[in-house]
Amino acid sequence: MKKVSKVFYIALPIVVIMVILGAVFPTEFENLTSRIKVFVSTTFGWYYMLLMSAMVIVAIMIAFSRFGKIRLGKDHDKPDFSTVTWIGMLFSAGMGIGLVFYGAAEPLFHYIVDAPNAEVGSSAAFKDALVYSYFHWGLHIWAMYGVVALSLAFFQFRKGEPGLISSTLKPLFGDKMNGPFGTFVDVLSVFATVFGVATSLGFGAVQINGGLSHLFGIEVGFVPQTIIVIVVTGLFIMSAWSGLSRGIKYLSNTNIVLAVILLIIVIAIGPTVLIMNMFTETLGLYVQNLIGMSFKTAPLSGDNRAWLDSWTIFYWAWWLSWAPFVGMFIARVSRGRTIREFIVGVMIAPTLFIAIWYAAFGTTAGSIQDSGFDLSNFATELVLFNMFDQLPLSTILSIIAIILIASFFITSADSATFVLGMQTTRGSLTPPNTVKVAWGIAQSAVAVILLYVGGLTALQNTIIIAALPFSFIMILMIFALYKALKKEV
Repeated sequence: MKKVSKVFYIALPIVVIMVILGAVFPTEFENLTSRIKVFVSTTFGWYYMLLMSAMVIVAIMIAFSRFGKIRLGKDHDKPDFSTVTWIGMLFSAGMGIGLVFYGAAEPLFHYIVDAPNAEVGSSAAFKDALVYSYFHWGLHIWAMYGVVALSLAFFQFRKGEPGLISSTLKPLFGDKMNGPFGTFVDVLSVFATVFGVATSLGFGAVQINGGLSHLFGIEVGFVPQTIIVIVVTGLFIMSAWSGLSRGIKYLSNTNIVLAVILLIIVIAIGPTVLIMNMFTETLGLYVQNLIGMSFKTAPLSGDNRAWLDSWTIFYWAWWLSWAPFVGMFIARVSRGRTIREFIVGVMIAPTLFIAIWYAAFGTTAGSIQDSGFDLSNFATELVLFNMFDQLPLSTILSIIAIILIASFFITSADSATFVLGMQTTRGSLTPPNTVKVAWGIAQSAVAVILLYVGGLTALQNTIIIAALPFSFIMILMIFALYKALKKEV
């Protein structure tokens, strides 16, 4: 444990205390997070919209500037992983569980329950449902991940600094980042990582529970979800123990294969022509309306502000809370790539896959809804499995989906334990297994407590709260990175 830093001994007790408070005072915990969440959403919604839009602009400007040729590492370094494996790793760490959880449910909600712009159930609402799904999961997220990861990779592999968020701020604050201020920044990053990842683990447990209930009649509730978290915790700790180049690499490749198989089957047995037509048109609408959606704040009473808070602001906060974890992980697996190659790969490949994924699952769900089978009556975690019931090969599809969710679950948690290990061992690229196990147990405990105190509501509240403090650090990272890049050319 010689590698362990002060960050570990400060951050872990804070997380443990919050777990205990959540277990002892569940009602008070949920009420408190709800009040804070409402305050943050209504007060800082405009800020989240501006920040995420700025990330897209910054990423594009850096990629196509004179900095684009700079290599993330020494000039002779080559990438550690093949392009396919690299994309699989960043994609699995970046959003795996959520994509399966919301793939059919989100477009269906926007179409049938609460449309952002058009009349509910209309053709315009159907198209808007896909466009906003692309928006919530596309360029903005990956630009933000890309900027954070770029800063970390540049300072770690080009400048030889530890792989810590605090190290990226040295161009602005110098050696002060080696003291209490740097420790504070890293503790804040750990806090955001634990709660951001715990939220996804909660979503994963809820949907695996839903799938098992749908197939085998297993009860849906806190106890089976806790058992799922415990079982998967054991699996991802085993994977984390095997190391980055084995466990996470193999899991990431498995995730991509399973996701592509599931996607191809849905396109083939679903309304194929409609899927491809909707994909083509809504992708164009997404590009056409990107600027307007990026700056929408719903300032007036008739602007459906509740929808914006529940969806766009929630998503922006969720992705921001994931930024330290995903950024650090993407940075770790991206050594040897040029800045231009890195940003283009991080932004474009996942966005295109997400668009075709949502087009396939969202169009299929909408088509089934239009046929007379009401999918909107089902809970979010059950929409996907009830959609499969209306298709051929339904049992096979459900089994593949459950395995994929579990695999994404393990990969995300595995990646997070590695990153949390780095953050609390002074940026070590090989954090001790004991540290990774400690964080694996801690983040799973947080997921269980959040499920206990309020299910998905508590999960969503916590995300929005955890994201705000780290967002200010992210702005400083951009200025520090620009200052450092100018010295390179």
